[in-house]
Amino acid sequence: MFKVEQWIMAAVVVVAMGGGAVAQEPAPQEPYTPTIGQAGKDVIWVPTPPDLVELMLDLAKVGPQDFVMDLGSGDGRNIIAAAKRGARGVGVEYNDDMVALSARTAAAEGVGALAQFVKGDMYEADISKATVMALFLLPSNMEKLAPKFLALAPGSRIVSNTFGIPGWDPDQVAEINDGECESWCNALLWIVPAPVDGRWTVEGGGVLALNQEYQKVLGTLSTSGDPAPASVAGTLNGAQITFTAGNARYTAQVTGDRMQGTVTRGDQELVFVATRDR
Repeated sequence: MFKVEQWIMAAVVVVAMGGGAVAQEPAPQEPYTPTIGQAGKDVIWVPTPPDLVELMLDLAKVGPQDFVMDLGSGDGRNIIAAAKRGARGVGVEYNDDMVALSARTAAAEGVGALAQFVKGDMYEADISKATVMALFLLPSNMEKLAPKFLALAPGSRIVSNTFGIPGWDPDQVAEINDGECESWCNALLWIVPAPVDGRWTVEGGGVLALNQEYQKVLGTLSTSGDPAPASVAGTLNGAQITFTAGNARYTAQVTGDRMQGTVTRGDQELVFVATRDR
């Protein structure tokens, strides 16, 4: 009887303890840590050095007025750094673990309300509201995305770590000059130009014909009284166009199918207005 009582008491203890050694809690999972060079959907992950992140954001003049996006945002550092400058931002990343890591980091650094991260395909992401794109992608990725970049509002900025957009020259390049940087030392900036390609009728008489290649324009300007059209060469800085034709210099702001500004010939400055033909 004594042995039976001992067995009953032991069973009661085991039940009270939730099964004792039979039921064990799972070991806690180690926090996710990405590995440099790990494969992603479209690129491998290599983080941009913090100094270059800041240089990129400086080049793009990122501030509280901006909405910044990063495609293939990795651990979220570009968007988090932009949020620390007061900008709102969204990182688009295909890896679920990276998305979660980025959100945790943003919350831990006090910018979770400004820095958001979503799982998605970089090529399918809606970037239409971005004023700044902060990127570290391969030229092949950049080339595929170029039509979406050009569809952004004129004056939007695209800033990249090292790699360019094939065929589209950057408006500005900056470099880390600390004597120690060996790789990922260059930041490239593009300013999205207004679309001006086409035939424009100049108020007061004249026709401006422009051919555009990204921020560069060539063409001709025909005005009444001139024996032959004048060659046009100029550039766009966002929605501002500047070009020369003959001995005159033109500067105008482009708004859709209208440009308005000034034409300067010597000491004379006159109003210049042109409307694109449709």
